[in-house]
This record gives sequence, C-alpha cells and structure tokens, in this order.
Amino acid sequence: MMGDKRILVASPIREKPEILREYADSLLNLEKGGIKADFLFIDDNVDKESAEILQNLIQRLPGTLMDGYSKPLAIGAVTKHLWDIDTILRVSEYRNRILEFARDGDFDGLFFVDSDLLLHPKTLIHLIQQDKDIISEIYWTSWTPSGPLYPQVWLCDNYTQYESGCTGPLSPEQIKRKTQDFHSMLRRSGVYKVGGLGGCTLINKKVLQSNVSFTRIYNLSFAGEDRHFCVRAAVNGFEMYVDTTFPAYHIYRNSDLPGCKKFKEKCSYKKFESI
Repeated sequence: MMGDKRILVASPIREKPEILREYADSLLNLEKGGIKADFLFIDDNVDKESAEILQNLIQRLPGTLMDGYSKPLAIGAVTKHLWDIDTILRVSEYRNRILEFARDGDFDGLFFVDSDLLLHPKTLIHLIQQDKDIISEIYWTSWTPSGPLYPQVWLCDNYTQYESGCTGPLSPEQIKRKTQDFHSMLRRSGVYKVGGLGGCTLINKKVLQSNVSFTRIYNLSFAGEDRHFCVRAAVNGFEMYVDTTFPAYHIYRNSDLPGCKKFKEKCSYKKFESI
C-alpha cells in the first residue's frame, strides 16, 4: 500500500541562496499521498544565508540536518559547475552517508533530489507507482549558456547518448542521428530503460539492502559519483529507468532563475511563507 511506504528524501546541500529558496519551495509543494516522507540534508554550505535557509527548511519538514565539511569553493568559471576530484570524493562520501542512514532506518525507498531542481508536486508519488529498482525523473540542461538541451540520463559508459551497437565504429552522422532519436524518445511521456542516471532518483528497498554505493571504482576514470553508482547497480543486477511524465526544472545557473515562476505556475504550486 502507498500509505505504508516510508521514503527518505535527501541530498547534500551546497547552494546559492536564491536557488536554495526555490528548491525549498519545491519540497514544500511535494505531494505525499499518504506516504510517510522524512527528509535528510547534509549542510555543506559555505554561504551563511544558505545555511540559514536550510535550517529554516528542516524546521518545516520532518527530518534531520547533518553537518558537512563546508570547505571553501575554488574560484572558477561562472558558466559551469566546478567538479574537481576533491568535490567528487566529498559528494560521494555524503551520498554514502545518506545511503547508510536509509539502510539503518529501514526505509522503503530513498529519493535523492539535487538542490538545484524544481519538481512537479506529483513526482514522488508517480515514481513510486512505477515500481522500479532505480528510476529518475527527467530534466534537461544546457551545459553551456547557448548550447542545446541534454537529459541527465544516458545509455552507456560515461555519458553516451546513443546505442553504439556491436557492428564497429559509428560515423559522426550516425552518432548524431542516434543521439537525436534518443532525445526524441525522451520528449515523449513514458518510462524508458537507461544505462545511467542521477539528480532526481528514487532507489527502492531492494537496492538499499544491497552493497551499492557511490564510492569511486578505482579502475574507472568516469567523472561524477553517479557514474560509479550506476556501474555498481548494473553489476548487482538492478535495472535503471527514466520517467518523462513530470519533467523537473534544472536551475543550473542564475540565468535559469527567471524560468522558475513559469514552471511553478504550470505545476500549480501552492504559496508558502517565504523561507
């Protein structure tokens, strides 16, 4: 029964205040449908205002706030997220701490929601209804300010967006066409099997009871802790899917903030007292 489910909604948090406020609004609007949802945040903020926002949020939601390392961010380009090895290792440890918390608490599922996402209110209920080992709700991102939109899921390897097949190397034209086919499929509402995912991911109890983790696999050079999690999940026999019914909105950079209002209006967000 849906009402019997205990779900942990969690994420490490290191975010700008203006984005974190939108994230808080999204979680306050998340429909539970009788699910017992608990929240867990690891506070890795270096910005005092962001830390205060997170403390205010956890007072409104049932859950736990853990301290992170709060190491200062390096100065870098403003057009992209900094994702160096130290950051990857730190976030991997945080996500493993969250996995252990979910295991120790005997939760029925763990819903990772990155702190720069806005969700449709029906997202959690819908993902639970799909009854998959691991499933993400899709979102699309322009990785460069003027670049095309790409999904946060992939089919194989590090971030390959096309089926490579076993017939030898593909031409650039074939790769382009296959990538377009994959993206076109994901634009249609449905549930699709993928080889990798992240960002907005529901993990069921069967997976939690296994030895999957975000720890780096020493003989793989893949960047990002989610890649290593997905490899471990596949090796353990778990299948990964993406749902495209209620796409999330990714606030990847400040220029994405104006789109929040339109997204929230489209999803009929309720108004809560500002955090």
